[in-house]
Amino acid sequence: MSPMTAANAHQKGQDIIIARDVQKHYGSFHALRGVSLDVRQGEVVVIIGPSGSGKSTFIRTLNRLEPHDGGRIEIDGIELRDGSNLDAIRREVGMVFQSFNLFPHLTVLQNVTLAPMRVRRWDRAKAEKIAMELLERVGIPEQAQKFPAQLSGGQQQRVAIARALAMQPKIMLFDEPTSALDPEMIKEVLDVMKELARSGMTMLVVTHEMGFAREVADRVVFFDGGNIVEEASPAEFFTAPKHERTQLFLQQVLGH
Repeated sequence: MSPMTAANAHQKGQDIIIARDVQKHYGSFHALRGVSLDVRQGEVVVIIGPSGSGKSTFIRTLNRLEPHDGGRIEIDGIELRDGSNLDAIRREVGMVFQSFNLFPHLTVLQNVTLAPMRVRRWDRAKAEKIAMELLERVGIPEQAQKFPAQLSGGQQQRVAIARALAMQPKIMLFDEPTSALDPEMIKEVLDVMKELARSGMTMLVVTHEMGFAREVADRVVFFDGGNIVEEASPAEFFTAPKHERTQLFLQQVLGH
């Protein structure tokens, strides 16, 4: 039998994230206005949109960093509600933020091994072996004994990715992972994310990096005003957007 193409694999993947009519209010501000999105196992979904459109709020509801106040979210068959099964879901879902959130008093190796030892109850030898493999994977094994303050921003973000992967999640969420980086450091982080996407990891990525969306996404989702306005393959999204609001946004960010 011929090997499945990546596209076929994505078509055959089961839905691992199911969001239905997700609502979120901050006081009188209606941040999410009935967002529905399904993501298949192994799919890379890139979420774009203007500031304040709800895109970061939405992915933060997927591991209950932001509790949703209406609708339904299911992660790998577990419904996310009222915090009762939160630990089970957070074991499935890794997250990388705009700010690196590393523990400054711990070495790189200690940052990566902390959660597996505490949450998964791994012994130190196993945690350190897997941590070093992950630091190799993100291209910074030689930084293992340094402290975060001794690293560049790009290196710190790669540590943050390794730390999230150390919990062996099924899903990775990225919330504008390159927006706090100097331009020359963005590529090194995006290269790690591209490798992760090629490996078959399910990924939701909120980003302003349109080149990454074109190259890596299976689907691009455009948010505006707390709603999904349009979603399509990158080829279709960037060359023939259907919605007027999408067209205007792309003109502004791409300059044509």
